[in-house]
Amino acid sequence: MSTYALDAVFRPRSLALVGASPRERSVGRAILRNLREGGFAGPLGVVNPRYPQIDGIRAVARLADLGFAPELVVVSSPAATVPRVIADAAAVGARAAIIVTAGLGRGPGSLLEQTEAAARAHGLRIVGPNCLGVMAPHARLNASFAAGAPLAGDLALVSQSGAIASGLVEWGKARGVGFSAVVSLGDALDVDGGDLLDWFAQDPKTRAILLYIESIQDARKFMSAARAAARAKPVVVVKSGRHAQGARAAATHTGALAGSDGVYDAAFRRAGLLRVMALDELFAAAETLGHLRSTPGRRLAILTNGGGIGVLAVDRLVDMGGTLASIDDPTRERLEALLPPTWSRANPIDVIGDADAARYAASLEALLASPENDAVLAMHVPTALSSSQDTAEAVAGVLAARPRGSIGKPVLGVWVGAGHDATARLDAAGVPTYSSEADAVRGYMYLVRHREAQRALMETPPSLPEDFEVDTAAARAVVDGALAAGRRWLDPLEVAALLRAYAIPATPVALATDPAHAEQVAAPLLAAGTPVALKILSPDIVHKSDVDGVRLNLTSGAAVREAAEVILARTRALRPQARIDGVTVQPMVLKPKARELIVGLADDPTFGPVVVFGRGGTAVEVIDDKALALPPLDLRLAHELIARTRVSRILKAYRDVPAADERAVALVLVKLAQLAADIPQVRELDINPLLADRDGVVAVDAHVAIAPADESPNRGPWHSRMVIRPYPSEWEREVDLAHDERMFVRPVRPEDEALFREFFGRISDEDLRLRFFSTVRHFSHEFIARLTQLDYARAIALVALGTDTGQLLGVVHLLADANFEKGEYSILVRSDLKGYGIGWQLMRMMVEYARSVGLKTVEGQVLRENATMLRMCRQLGFRVNVDPDDMMLMDVALDVASAQV
Repeated sequence: MSTYALDAVFRPRSLALVGASPRERSVGRAILRNLREGGFAGPLGVVNPRYPQIDGIRAVARLADLGFAPELVVVSSPAATVPRVIADAAAVGARAAIIVTAGLGRGPGSLLEQTEAAARAHGLRIVGPNCLGVMAPHARLNASFAAGAPLAGDLALVSQSGAIASGLVEWGKARGVGFSAVVSLGDALDVDGGDLLDWFAQDPKTRAILLYIESIQDARKFMSAARAAARAKPVVVVKSGRHAQGARAAATHTGALAGSDGVYDAAFRRAGLLRVMALDELFAAAETLGHLRSTPGRRLAILTNGGGIGVLAVDRLVDMGGTLASIDDPTRERLEALLPPTWSRANPIDVIGDADAARYAASLEALLASPENDAVLAMHVPTALSSSQDTAEAVAGVLAARPRGSIGKPVLGVWVGAGHDATARLDAAGVPTYSSEADAVRGYMYLVRHREAQRALMETPPSLPEDFEVDTAAARAVVDGALAAGRRWLDPLEVAALLRAYAIPATPVALATDPAHAEQVAAPLLAAGTPVALKILSPDIVHKSDVDGVRLNLTSGAAVREAAEVILARTRALRPQARIDGVTVQPMVLKPKARELIVGLADDPTFGPVVVFGRGGTAVEVIDDKALALPPLDLRLAHELIARTRVSRILKAYRDVPAADERAVALVLVKLAQLAADIPQVRELDINPLLADRDGVVAVDAHVAIAPADESPNRGPWHSRMVIRPYPSEWEREVDLAHDERMFVRPVRPEDEALFREFFGRISDEDLRLRFFSTVRHFSHEFIARLTQLDYARAIALVALGTDTGQLLGVVHLLADANFEKGEYSILVRSDLKGYGIGWQLMRMMVEYARSVGLKTVEGQVLRENATMLRMCRQLGFRVNVDPDDMMLMDVALDVASAQV
């Protein structure tokens, strides 16, 4: 249901508390006190059949006796009463409820199930149960039993722990950090983290979102909401349970390497979230985000009156991957004129311990004016000659003198040993202060990481090769055949066929049923001077080295026969119950300067398929040099995945070893991600080693685990187990136009930026004005990225391409709302191609798509003078009305179910 009725949670016009109590130390009394002290301005009803009045407020026995219909109902009554209370709330017209009560149980017949049924029947939204409550300072709402109310601010906190939420509120009060809202999710019967991410992403009073997460139940919903929110504002997340041993039962190396927390980390990274590892880091992030907007880069200038603390800050900056800013000549000359001869003449800029407030302020002004840094860390150590308070006042004065409305360079502060007055002065000037240089640098790097995450979301990936084709039908046949036979592992011959279908280079493999057959199969390879490798073939033995079932570098027929005899005999002795089909025969791959890598797919119970990359070989789990990513991948994401490992360094050239073909490695990762989308029955895939050198890559050994596809109806509008919707290739088609012309229509791809740039060059100023409601001629990379890099789970853009030229002819966008009920469309066709029916066909396909994903309504706004678009809308069945807020606009809306297209 997403953001439906959440306005009643955060901005209720009236509310009722069921379970209010006059008893001290009761939850009901604490909530009532908080509601009254918070100053809630609307009607407030109290429900408790045992008392005629509580704290001077008339109490009633039932919600129906209130005399008004509360929009929000807060429930703290005993667990056994909760289902009835929720049913009563729905009956009187309440839109939402916050259930603080715990102990509703789980499973069929539980109080929780009864509560859910009562709420769902009427569309009543539920926060909780078993939660601290909700605090919305701007609405003067404190519907919680927290110890106190938060300050009003622009940070939204969503926590799965009530204790964490309450602690952060108190921390914020002590540090002057305010919140737009604080929500404790509790058991999240209905409203969950995904819903709240959607809500706060659109909330004008929220500038940044803080998350405390223990687990994610609906990964698809969370990822879609998180990616949308992270594009709009910073989202910081801390997750507990980082060392849960989720990978102990994994059968493949890739499965063992993945691990639960590693997958969460990959998910947060893919969504553009800033992950921190502990609550104190979340506090530091809140301190930073509560004051500063962003930073354009990672170059930090450090201003200090103490050399030692400046050096410590540099060490921490380097440890965290930041960059120490250089000092340009004009700035150096300016500082020379300001500072004594003993100043550091380098970054950190040490203005010397006897610096007074004026010297410190003038130095800060010089650094703020320098183009060679992106932010300034100002640190002050108290001395007999340097007042902390005076210096803080001087810094505040410098910042206040900046032009009003300008987006100033971020300034962070460390005032060692300073009193409250000095830090409060800095806080009022918009300077976050920290207890140590380490915390300050960490806070700065949060800004850097957020900026870079935003930039990464907007980067255009390299184009895939034109011959990037896969034989999906052949691959599915291999997997379906093995499943039909009741097997859960592909044999080496089937693995080879699967890799071949996805054009992943691999060493050829042949089956030999006995030692004599092995000698016969190996003969052609040996005659060509190629040594061979033998490996045991058994559906019951995944890791051949466990039974010493591998022999390498065999150079004669006799050696092959003898090795086969030993392998088979040893395996039968060690694993007498195992089914043994024989041995495989493969040519030895002799690549002395190749790097051993591991690539594959792992299966996560929450996030589904995960792509794994790292250092390969038999000791992969001991070395543990790996990185994870959620599919689908493009080449940019694949290269970024590679770069997050230590082994990426030796893919570069060193000594007499040429650089490996990193693009070939990245392409294998993209193909594996595509395989995960195409064939959800592939649960784990392990290529180890994948040899990479200057000539490309080759898979030497591979394992593939399979299982029947999950046919659950709750998997969403696509059948894959992936939580990020893959490219919807089913919407590719050729379409007939007027004048015997044809066009190819497909969903937009991230690499389409160049097509859009050329396309906009062929649109007249008038058509651009009709589309964007103003004349636009500058199309930035960020602007086009928002048109081409979509979350296919909630948006689609269909592009029409010339079948001969490949040029972009037209495009239609459709963006679903968070509740997935309405979609907003926009369309643009090349100005020189009107009259061919391009717009008509794109609109028809857009409506067809809206119907396929369950949207009820498609809406849009059209300039009143755009007669062509309005005529087409009427022909398609859109209702057309004048916009009540702007007479120059027409609101158009289509009932998707009844549309005749």
